[in-house]
Amino acid sequence: MGRRWLFLLATAALACGGEDRLDNAIEGRARSATAVEAQAAAQREAGVALAAKAGVERTLSEKQVLFGDLHVHTTYSPDAFTLALPIMGGEGAHTLADACDFARYCAELDFYSHNDHAESLIPEHWAATKEAVRRCNASAGDPANQDLMVFSGWEWTQVGLTPESHWGHKNVIFLGQEEDELPARAINSRPYGGDIGLFKQTRQAAKARFVDPQNWQQYQDLEWLVDRLEAWPECPRDVDSKALPLDCHENAPTPDVLYRKLDEWGFDSLVIPHGTAWGAYTPPLTSWDKALSSRNHDADKVRLVEIMSGHGNSEEYRDWRNFDEIDGELVCPQPTPDFLPCCWRAGEIMRERCGDLPEAECQARVEEAKSVAMQANVTPAFVFPDTSPEDWLDCDQCRDCFKPSFNHRPLESVQYAMSLASPDELDADGRPLRFRFGFIASTDDHTSRPGTGYKQYARKKMTFSPGMMSELLSPRDRLEEGDDPRRAVRLDAAKRLMDSERVTSFTYPGGIVAVHADSRSREAVWQALRRREVYGTSGPKILLWFDLVNGPGGSAPMGSEVTMDQMPRFEVRAAGAFVQKPGCPEANHAALTPERLEALCAGECDHPSDVRHPIVGIDVIRIRPSIDPKEDAGDLIEDHWKRFECEPDPAGCAVQFVDNEYPGSDRDVLYYVRAVQEETPAINGALLRTEFDAAGQAVSVAPCYGDYRTDPTDDCLAPAQERAWSSPIFVNQPR
Repeated sequence: MGRRWLFLLATAALACGGEDRLDNAIEGRARSATAVEAQAAAQREAGVALAAKAGVERTLSEKQVLFGDLHVHTTYSPDAFTLALPIMGGEGAHTLADACDFARYCAELDFYSHNDHAESLIPEHWAATKEAVRRCNASAGDPANQDLMVFSGWEWTQVGLTPESHWGHKNVIFLGQEEDELPARAINSRPYGGDIGLFKQTRQAAKARFVDPQNWQQYQDLEWLVDRLEAWPECPRDVDSKALPLDCHENAPTPDVLYRKLDEWGFDSLVIPHGTAWGAYTPPLTSWDKALSSRNHDADKVRLVEIMSGHGNSEEYRDWRNFDEIDGELVCPQPTPDFLPCCWRAGEIMRERCGDLPEAECQARVEEAKSVAMQANVTPAFVFPDTSPEDWLDCDQCRDCFKPSFNHRPLESVQYAMSLASPDELDADGRPLRFRFGFIASTDDHTSRPGTGYKQYARKKMTFSPGMMSELLSPRDRLEEGDDPRRAVRLDAAKRLMDSERVTSFTYPGGIVAVHADSRSREAVWQALRRREVYGTSGPKILLWFDLVNGPGGSAPMGSEVTMDQMPRFEVRAAGAFVQKPGCPEANHAALTPERLEALCAGECDHPSDVRHPIVGIDVIRIRPSIDPKEDAGDLIEDHWKRFECEPDPAGCAVQFVDNEYPGSDRDVLYYVRAVQEETPAINGALLRTEFDAAGQAVSVAPCYGDYRTDPTDDCLAPAQERAWSSPIFVNQPR
């Protein structure tokens, strides 16, 4: 297309204003009763096979395992809208109805929830979300035996600039679906009197229309949303939520205010923290500790934690830190075989640039670079603006974690949270206040695609891996006239640049949540979530049972809490996910038009064969919550406490174990298990693809870019062992 034509097109487009993105129609009908029953029958067959392996006559629970995703965004979320723009290699709008059709016929899920950002969920979009949930549920057949269940909700997306002010992101979901069962407004995390915060940079993305005039209207529509957000008035403060006007945004800057406002509505709700160890926005040294108080933790609502998403695995605790604070001074630790601090790498980059500087001056600038990097909040890799991502190697990354979150924060890991106990506050049972989370996983998908982890394909569609398609729009700064390339640049931490180039090596199709439910009804799924009889997987539909077999009231499933003084005995049974066949089942072709099936599923659906991947191992993790604040978390978290190697049998793996140390320990203990599948190719399975020298030092990386530098058809596959995490069983000593 010639320049003159582009100019005329852009000039004409100037007259076109932006507009709202409306929902479309649900195309697929409910899956057949035969298909739904076949799923249940396959589980029963697996249960019989596992009982035979365990050498017992009893079968597993009559409850059915149902799979879902409790973290799904549409382009009602401005970040999702931005990443769907053509300049980012996106596909355009992703709607509420798209999620219903994708969940049903691409991922073949049993349930999911909508969780667009509350900070941007304008009244018309919240109303559309509630209506879309009702429409999808109405399409699902008998309410007592639905093929698909959908829950309304939002994401409370709080980000603080300091460890003390950062509370993190939490999804809020509701049992009810009718107008009188749901809040009139989403409750957001904006500070009182604050602007649109994280989404203020979205307006900059709309300016890309001048680079991409052929898609002018999409950028105009994004600007319409930003204009609507900035014109949206703040609700009056300290007024009961039910008495507030409808057309205002309701702020809850801290968790305690969020919980109070949910109490004012009085609806049955769950609040689920997620992405806790994701360091892309979490300040270094942020810790779960400050949340462990009766003010900042509501044990009735916060019963679950999302252990993994498309942003990585937040499970694992490590002893290393990005840096330390000793007597008010920031101290950069030396590298270890497991960890390279970015502050240290900043010093080494400076050392490589010293050239003819006197040795003393060079060393002074090395120390300065370390200090500047430690003060750079979440973006130490920008203190030398002219560096490339490769220059920073794999600094601040967990090298030995499974699909870790980017810039992994150990003190925000789920294991660390479970090791805590408050010495100052007691719970309702008179015990030290603790977190008693059940473990789930979900996707944090931003393209209306719930449950993307059924296959490892189409990285740009099925993961959160966007990137600028033009080098002209690189996120990196350039050296300005007068800048000294041999001196680190002090950054404004409030700007919160994102290390978006390296982060796309830590994006995955995401996990799913599984529930042991009494039936295929919304109420049954909800009750399983509330009693924590749930587990998460890294994406595949692995089957997992974990039971305390000698509880005081008989067998107790994952998520249970018991008091006993005898030696606990446990049983684990796991069966791998079905090996996937290529393409989509014939029924899916009959349910959706070829165009919609291709647009949503990109040619691949959940298409199980009748052979399962073997489970190769069962890890048992034991955590003894602290009884003294001086205890080291690394001594309390035993991962793995026991490891059982499994024969590579497609029928699955069954093991039993006991803790003969428990009776005399005088300590409460929690146990959970990981069922680990055989190695299979996984998107970003090798992370930054780091190469090491003979001494074990990182020498190079090959990032999997989301932008123009990596072929969008390259899925960056590498072997990984997919897994499932059970919820803990909490075993308490008698008091």
